[in-house]
This record gives sequence, structure tokens and C-alpha cells, in this order.
Amino acid sequence: MDAVRVALLREVLAGTEWPGATRRFAGTLRGSVVSYGGGLLLVGTAEYEPWHLAAHLVDEAAWSGTPELSPTLVRHGARASDPAHLAVGLGRVEAARRGETLLVVAPSAPGAPLLERVHDARRAGATVLALDSGDRELGAMAHEALTVPPEHELDLDTVQHLVSAAAGENTLPAQRGRRRLRDRLSRLADQLTAPPAARW
Repeated sequence: MDAVRVALLREVLAGTEWPGATRRFAGTLRGSVVSYGGGLLLVGTAEYEPWHLAAHLVDEAAWSGTPELSPTLVRHGARASDPAHLAVGLGRVEAARRGETLLVVAPSAPGAPLLERVHDARRAGATVLALDSGDRELGAMAHEALTVPPEHELDLDTVQHLVSAAAGENTLPAQRGRRRLRDRLSRLADQLTAPPAARW
């Protein structure tokens, strides 16, 4: 879904909770990954892999100049023989640690094997975010959740479009603590390469 369609969709949804809710959730996602310099893991359920969201986040990461938004897609059926970007299995969720963000997309109940790994990731300090249909166990583990009830007129795929578009919007996240070395070096390089001020 391109920027024009997202804008039209937001216009249609104006006056509902969705434009604000998706922007807030996207702000939490972006703030989490930017603050720690990346480490975004994206996982679905055994029946649903969020390929589409992964692709949109990769695009938004490139367009917004925010590489931290580019996720690692974690797959339930990953095999060692798959290409590297498709060979990341559920063990990666279990190994998640502080500084990493785990985004779980679950249109239906995630199932015990995934929930156990999400619980392990949270205990190890990872930030857990959930886009789901209202699963209580997942909601209890998530630091932030955006729920789309199954009977709602808006579907989870549409909400994913709104979230990914909002995550890529070029608004500066709030600074947390001191600026990173890379930010300071970038600012210094800009100052050194700027043309000299005109003298009259």
C-alpha cells in the first residue's frame, strides 16, 4: 500500500480511534528500535507469517533513513537449507535479550510453544510488542499491544499497513540519554563540510 492509499485510508478512518492508535503503536515500535540501535524481531503464528509487514518495514526503513526498522523475520518452519534471511527459526525469539524488540503478529491464538518463547524473551529483557486479535496471554506479556478484534470492520492486514507507514514517518524520536557517537560524528561531519558563510 503506497503513501497515497495510506493517506486516503487515514482520511476514511478519521474520527475513529485507528489513526491515533496505529501512530502511537508505531511510535512505540520506532522508539524502541531506534533507542537501542536496532534488533527488531518479527514473528507470526504457526499458521500466519507476517511477510507483508516485514516487506513494508524494510521499505519504510530505507525510505525514512531508519535502518533499525528493518526486521529479522522469524519463521516457525525455517530450515537450515533456506536462504539466510528465511532461515531464522523460533530459537531466535528464545535468545532475544535486553535491547532487542520482539513484534508478535497474531491474528489468532499464538499457541503455547510461541508464548513460552515470548515469555523467555521478555524475562531476558527484550521489549515485547503485539499486534493481535485479543489473546489474553500474549496481551499480558506485551509491553504494548494493539488489538484488532476478529469481528471488527477493520482487519489486521489493514492495521499493519497503517502501523508500518506511521513507523516510517520522519518524526524525530525523543532523545533518550546522551546522543550516540554516530549522531555526534554525523553532526560534526555536516559542520566540517558545510560551505563557508558568505561575507559581505
